[in-house]
Amino acid sequence: MKVLLLGGTTEARRLASMIDGEADVVTSLAGRTTEPLRPAGEVRVGGFGGVDGLARYLRDARIDAVVDATHPFAATISGNAAVACGASGVPLLILRRPGWTAVPGDEWHRVASLPEAAGRLPRLGRRVFLTTGRQGIAHFAALDDCWFLARSVEPPTGTVPRHLEVLLGRGPFTVAAERDLITRHRVDVLVTKDSGGSDAKLVAARELGIPVLMVNRPAAPDATTVSTADAALSWLRTLDR
Repeated sequence: MKVLLLGGTTEARRLASMIDGEADVVTSLAGRTTEPLRPAGEVRVGGFGGVDGLARYLRDARIDAVVDATHPFAATISGNAAVACGASGVPLLILRRPGWTAVPGDEWHRVASLPEAAGRLPRLGRRVFLTTGRQGIAHFAALDDCWFLARSVEPPTGTVPRHLEVLLGRGPFTVAAERDLITRHRVDVLVTKDSGGSDAKLVAARELGIPVLMVNRPAAPDATTVSTADAALSWLRTLDR
């Protein structure tokens, strides 16, 4: 059995390790970071060339199943995978970590997009902890009255806010470290995307009474969906009987 794993997440790397040795796995990475954490098995880097290119790859590489374990905000490749798999008759599974849910003590303001977040931000605070990834920073470039601490794996490129400090880092982070970071930089609002996974920064914001501007996830394709690598492996095993 040969599996194409659309990766780039912790869940994808865990699943690749679980599959490796039991089936042939090819993990596809988008190539947006120069030093990605490499999973077990074969790795390919870069896009497929849209729906037609992905469908052609599925055929030429004789792929038996696709697991979409990309970031919850990787809407383009997820949509392309759904269409290409449907056209090719290749089974598709979506592996998505659960989103975050507010609990008592949270002050969350949900928005549908990064541009909407930028529009609402000045009403919530002026010293901003921005954790939307380097590609999202440009949406806040016009906010000259705000100061930003932006954390990303690699430095941002293109247009950035006038008052910006960049902190390079790759999680997971502890609650204590996040609380110290927010306090030390006098942050008064956190901006993030509903990615799920480790929520240390959200716990720290709750403890410090900091409002959170939360960007909602895009809708996922209509396909079988699981939330853990173990469940994804069970699904693959049912196909290989």
